[in-house]
Amino acid sequence: MRTTTLHKPSPATLSPRVVAPAKRPARHQVVAPSLKVADAAAASVFAAVRQRGPIARDAIAQLTHLSIATVNRQVTALLDAGVLRERADLAVSGAIGRPRVPVEVNHEPYLTLGIHIGARATSIVATDLFGRTLDAVETPTPRGAQSAALASLATSARRYLSRWHRRRPLWVGVAAGGVVDSATGPLDHPRLGWSGAPVGPVLADALGLPVSLASHVDAMAGAELLLGGRRHPGPLQTDSATSLYVYARETVGYALAIAGRVHSPESGPGTIAALPAQSELLGGTGLLESTVSDEAVLNAARRARVIPADGPASTMPAVLKAARGGNEKAAELLAERARVLGEAVALLRDMLNPDDLVVGGQAFTEYPEGMELVEAAFARRSVMPPRQIRVTVFGNRVQEAGAGVVSLGGLYADPIGAMRRADPASVTHPRPRRRAATA
Repeated sequence: MRTTTLHKPSPATLSPRVVAPAKRPARHQVVAPSLKVADAAAASVFAAVRQRGPIARDAIAQLTHLSIATVNRQVTALLDAGVLRERADLAVSGAIGRPRVPVEVNHEPYLTLGIHIGARATSIVATDLFGRTLDAVETPTPRGAQSAALASLATSARRYLSRWHRRRPLWVGVAAGGVVDSATGPLDHPRLGWSGAPVGPVLADALGLPVSLASHVDAMAGAELLLGGRRHPGPLQTDSATSLYVYARETVGYALAIAGRVHSPESGPGTIAALPAQSELLGGTGLLESTVSDEAVLNAARRARVIPADGPASTMPAVLKAARGGNEKAAELLAERARVLGEAVALLRDMLNPDDLVVGGQAFTEYPEGMELVEAAFARRSVMPPRQIRVTVFGNRVQEAGAGVVSLGGLYADPIGAMRRADPASVTHPRPRRRAATA
């Protein structure tokens, strides 16, 4: 994942009314994530403005199929909550009355915080209300005793938030591997040695903000569902189709989105780590994850002397560089990984038969040259009619997008309620509605 330099936002683009984040009372708790296309009136209006703004109220009514009276009520409430603002400077010339004044998302004053806890690295991401990444940093995932690791994680997140002096944080979203209890916030992560780790409560206490947790593959599927559309303009999402999302990097996983909602079983996500997969080149234990993981490719590359046995040059970027530089052994290893992945995706597709098929994770996106091989293996292995494989729109930043959407899901599903949770004062003291100049 790309790591960017931590920086302060430019004062020229931010609202001067926003104060630095402060420690909030202990009322904030863990809140189950909302990875779905919400259909409540306020959520529908906010989605229309987010995807099409600046936009007039009558146009919102046409997009959402809500009555103009309902739209007016919801817009007023969203203005009072501070998540929308009026653009009087864009009003139609000669029009009379506030309903002709366009509204847009009031995004500059706020951010949400996303944390992706990976087996090796943890990303901390600042996201605006559109779901755009403002900044991201990556650090090694804390090791050692579970309690000390969580304390270190909370300290890093708190230090990161302290840099954002002119945007107010609203929510924290955590995406992680392992088994997540989204209702109360503990996490079982065998690869980190965590059992019942109280990730949600620790972060809620440390940051004084609402915290939501989700399985990282569910989160990535949620990002495709809720944020992917902003990159492909079209009708507002009312999707009733089924989408299968397959992830591969250091771990493998899958998620299903059904009728505009990521399917999240109460017992946690299913696993594809133990699907059968055979490769003499890559080794492994005959199971998918141990065959196609980054570690499996690295071990195979070390055995083939593509990279050194250890040291700073013994990395996946070094394997990729060697393959692109003409090293036949490196290219053969990556081609073999693509073959195994393509066959595994075909097996899942044939079992579940989704309407849409998406793949993500650096095993697919860091080596786009291999996608043709993935597709060829998929076509050979599948026994069903041809189906296109779509690569995630987020590329190598899919972990950032997943963590970001967990932090935004509650706001998208219930923007007024979410603002009350983040800070009750934000809805009892409305912010100015009019904005006189273009940003």
